[in-house]
Amino acid sequence: MPKVLSNGQKIELPTDFIKRRHYPEQVEYWLSERNGELILNPCLPDIRKLYLEPTTACNLCCRTCIRNSWGMPSENMSPHTFNRITESLPDLPLLKQVIFSGFGEPLSHPRLLDMVAVVRAHGLSVTLATNGLLLNRAMSTELIRVGVERINVSVDGANSHTFQDIRGVRLEQVSENIQIFNEMKVQLRSLRPSLGLEFVAMRSNVAEVQDLAKLSAHWNVSHLLVTNVLPYTEEMLAEVLYSYQPVEPTKTNYWPIKLDAWLIMATDDLPRMHWGAIRRCRFVGDHGVVVGYDGSVAPCYPLSHNYNYYAIDGRQKQVSRYSLGNVNQMCLADIWMQEEYVRFRSDVKAYHFPSCPDCDLRQTCDLREQNEGCWGWNPSCADCLWSQDIIRCP
Repeated sequence: MPKVLSNGQKIELPTDFIKRRHYPEQVEYWLSERNGELILNPCLPDIRKLYLEPTTACNLCCRTCIRNSWGMPSENMSPHTFNRITESLPDLPLLKQVIFSGFGEPLSHPRLLDMVAVVRAHGLSVTLATNGLLLNRAMSTELIRVGVERINVSVDGANSHTFQDIRGVRLEQVSENIQIFNEMKVQLRSLRPSLGLEFVAMRSNVAEVQDLAKLSAHWNVSHLLVTNVLPYTEEMLAEVLYSYQPVEPTKTNYWPIKLDAWLIMATDDLPRMHWGAIRRCRFVGDHGVVVGYDGSVAPCYPLSHNYNYYAIDGRQKQVSRYSLGNVNQMCLADIWMQEEYVRFRSDVKAYHFPSCPDCDLRQTCDLREQNEGCWGWNPSCADCLWSQDIIRCP
């Protein structure tokens, strides 16, 4: 007979009770309650997307970066921590994709290529995020040989002056590396990795999205992801394009991308520009999990570190890291299936959180200064900009 877990105790339920609700029979369940209703949450190792943060170190100091509002150390993921992760991979039968990303520059990790090779040996697709400065001929060659599926390069301006103002380096350096990367793909007769671009849109660079689309065609880019800036500082707060209410499109808050400036097989992915009624977490919806450089397991990027930022109404907010376990102490599959994590994902799927930006008390509520809500799960996703698709991740 199927069993249900509740407060660490196993409870037997009739088989027909499970069948009527179309639940799998040969698994256990965490039993929870929401608004007076009993909810069965299957305990399954169904991670499909794994985000790994190889390092918190970076070779740039961008104006838009989270480093401007946190005190985390610049450290690399240790071989021991990475080995603990890879030991868990056989226990995750539905895992398809590993994304090397996070709040550091992955290519700066001295063992990054070895890490990618180990993941590929498990038959998993690999995506890599980079600022492009270390994507030289040797690195491009090895990333192609090891079988990386996609490389996403951050390019926050199509104009050299704009790019240097935001990132502190010349756009030409990244452009040269992209051209070398494409040359190596031709030499090695490989269609992979495909090339994607990530663009952080703000008032000072939004007019250049059209030119970036033209550059993308020249660079053989297959996908352009545009996200809004998350303001970690007052300077970036002044750069915000989105708002709580829909606004009339202008040259400073709207970007038309014309397909005639684009490769026929390429796609563009644009963010939402205002708060809306529908909220959906892509991290939880895609069965994703984030493992930080130190092995800490978080449900998403927004909750993976301690930092400050400005919410959609301009109020400063302090976010506390939400760690559901650490791979150095527990298997990743076991962390994923423990009661707290399963119940959290259940609440996020139902979005059982208040909508703080819509509350009449939002101007005086002290809870909004932290990632907490007046009801529902804490830490709270009550005013998460990722859930609105205002802020995007690959």
